[in-house]
Amino acid sequence: MDLNVSQEAPSVRTDIRHTYLLVGSIAFVQFVLHACAFQSYGYFRDELYYLASTSHIALGYVEHPPLSIYILAAWTTVFGDSLIATRTLSALFSAGFVVLTGLIVREIRGGLVAQGVASLAIALTPVVLGSHFFYSMNSIDHFFWALIGLTFVITLEKGDRRLWILLGFLLGLGLLNKVSVAWLIVGIGAALVLTPHRRWLATRWPWLAGAIAAVIFLPYVIWQAQHDFPFLEFMRNASQRKNVHQGPLGFLLIQLSVAPQLAPLLLVGTFGLFVKEVRRWSALPIIFITTAAILIISGSSKDYYLVGAYPFAAVPGAIVVERALWRRGWRWLLAAYVMIIVVVGAIGAPFAIPLLPAEKFIAYRSSMGLSTQPQERHQMGPLPQHFADMFGWQEMAENVARIYQTLSPEEQTHTVVFGQDYGQAGAIDILGRRLGLPHAISGHNSYWIWGPGETTGATFIVIDGDSTDLSKGFESVQLAGFTDHPYAMPFERNLPLFICRKARIPISDNWAKTKDFI
Repeated sequence: MDLNVSQEAPSVRTDIRHTYLLVGSIAFVQFVLHACAFQSYGYFRDELYYLASTSHIALGYVEHPPLSIYILAAWTTVFGDSLIATRTLSALFSAGFVVLTGLIVREIRGGLVAQGVASLAIALTPVVLGSHFFYSMNSIDHFFWALIGLTFVITLEKGDRRLWILLGFLLGLGLLNKVSVAWLIVGIGAALVLTPHRRWLATRWPWLAGAIAAVIFLPYVIWQAQHDFPFLEFMRNASQRKNVHQGPLGFLLIQLSVAPQLAPLLLVGTFGLFVKEVRRWSALPIIFITTAAILIISGSSKDYYLVGAYPFAAVPGAIVVERALWRRGWRWLLAAYVMIIVVVGAIGAPFAIPLLPAEKFIAYRSSMGLSTQPQERHQMGPLPQHFADMFGWQEMAENVARIYQTLSPEEQTHTVVFGQDYGQAGAIDILGRRLGLPHAISGHNSYWIWGPGETTGATFIVIDGDSTDLSKGFESVQLAGFTDHPYAMPFERNLPLFICRKARIPISDNWAKTKDFI
């Protein structure tokens, strides 16, 4: 395919109403696809943790800044914390990500064909569907990347100095949601240095934007300093003990497997640096390349880390495809590519979101001869981890509740549940609350920061403990039952449940030893 077409970009943008109708329809289809699976499985491990965090509003958390928790707290106050309510919020941010992608295309003079192709490819890409299905900071993060990208493009296009103030504000909010926006800031810096837009660096406006972002982000930095920078400890432990390490080729191959129908746009958009008609917007692929380079150098990046940068290559890629195929009369080839996007999206969707019952998914994956590449150093069960982490929590809460009901009313008033990780503790705090269980404590991540509270240590229900170790800390240790689910992650299966009484050392004195930031 000859990409070095000579046509210049049109001087007039498409009607904004047509853009909203087209990309809005695509975003709506994606939202419906998500909605079809909202209640297929249970809460995801991280969703329970995020919901529990709304009861501990702070300026920071061990592994992430606070904005996603603020947003969730406000949302659940109005709509509740059901699966539908929680996942609707994430799906709305995902739909916004799709719409913003189309708007970026329009802003740099792409036609409706380019807008539709870019938005459709983003909407149906498996890694986008999967990372936006359950509530976490990821769908919000990707939304901010696209919103910042659109604002950056408009700023360069209009040359309005005041827009740098808005850009700084958005960068600051993005950082308050997820620290990975720092990669975007580096990418924007590289784009300014390596393009004629570097003239902006001789003014105060980009620096003012950076200062605004820093001021907005400062409260989280102060919180980290007050708590001895737990985020750095968390990242170090995750890299050394949890995340799978991979080389540059492995990272690129994973991107191909999780975003197959988007890959052509990413490749064409990356090489858009050398294509005449999109060269004036070479800042976008530079941001994509810079982000990809940072993730490759880190050596332990997960597949969804690059999603936020997808529009920066997909947008110029879609414009090149539009002008190289549609305007040259090769519409059959363009139609074939659109069909590939839809077909691959339909085939890949059950791998990304729980559209099929677990048994049918296992059979479907087997019939396709495909396997899921683990991203963490865990033994895998019959389901990939992003599905397995939605099983076992309700059963865990119910089994703990049965044990709790065997205690006398007086003993119940002095009982607390200890979970080994935030999934277990979150299951007790969110699902167990509906069963009358007391709150949970844990040494995992922010649960450790929240501490043991006023727990006396009179009675504990311990999830997944070791009787020998527990006997060193309690005068009485009783194996009271087990909790299990066949589709849960192997390390969350067949877990013993203990009733422990009379702590030998006050839990507050022993709390430091429970810390596990990972």
